[in-house]
Amino acid sequence: MEVQITKEYKDRLFRLVFGEKEDLLALYNAVNESAYSNPEQLAIVTLENMLYLKMKNDISFLIGDILNLYEHQSTLNPNMPVRGFLYFAETYQKYLMKHKYRLYGKKLIPLPRPKYIVFYNGLEDQPDRVELKMSDAFPPASDAGEPCLECRAIMLNINAGHNSGLMDKCRKLKEYSIFVEKVRTKLQMNLPFDEAADAAIRECIQKNILKDILTAHRAEVIDMLFTEYDEQEHMAFLKEEGIKEGENRVNQLIRLLIENGRSSEIEKAVTSHDFQESLFQEFGL
Repeated sequence: MEVQITKEYKDRLFRLVFGEKEDLLALYNAVNESAYSNPEQLAIVTLENMLYLKMKNDISFLIGDILNLYEHQSTLNPNMPVRGFLYFAETYQKYLMKHKYRLYGKKLIPLPRPKYIVFYNGLEDQPDRVELKMSDAFPPASDAGEPCLECRAIMLNINAGHNSGLMDKCRKLKEYSIFVEKVRTKLQMNLPFDEAADAAIRECIQKNILKDILTAHRAEVIDMLFTEYDEQEHMAFLKEEGIKEGENRVNQLIRLLIENGRSSEIEKAVTSHDFQESLFQEFGL
């Protein structure tokens, strides 16, 4: 079931760090407290053509009867379970085709058990472990009962100081966390991005932190970091634009209230979100 990784998007550092089966197996053992020793028991099944999901740095693999999806996130995203659900659906479809299973037969088709882990190292403070559920996106329970679909993702905080037990069991994960922290520390010194990244790389190489990867892929690592840094800046920009758009709409409401002789409602329009929504509908905004 080997599927080639798409090259239309630049790789992320996380996937580079765990690009070798030996390192990915060590990560799997650390997460699951297992003791697999043969990397050849692990089969990479990362999908192509999932660009519409923007899943650029995911790692998907089979080991035994477990289908694992590992995703790295540097920003919080409550929609990870939905993304995982779509990803698993595509993976299972390819699995059925590969093994020529017939969905309309009378025999129960054996499927690998899915497991979804999100490794988070963003700037927002988060606990060591959080369960994200797709069902949280559904409307409150109704007469229809519980939803028939679910997808759960376990989000593990891999920032420095979190999940120390997990870090101690996987050297590469711990070194990755240390390296990211050093890059952030250099950036806080107001160094230009390339200088900050290069200084962090030099320091880590000297301290034998990700030395093999940083030595062999120095330029690529800086490029990957710059790409991720730009994306975070872009997201911050979009958030700022969203705030500005909200302010513009409120100002538009104030103008319409004044024009319609309803100045007494301005304070409520500014302070009450529900009242704003009712005015948006009333004025057709």
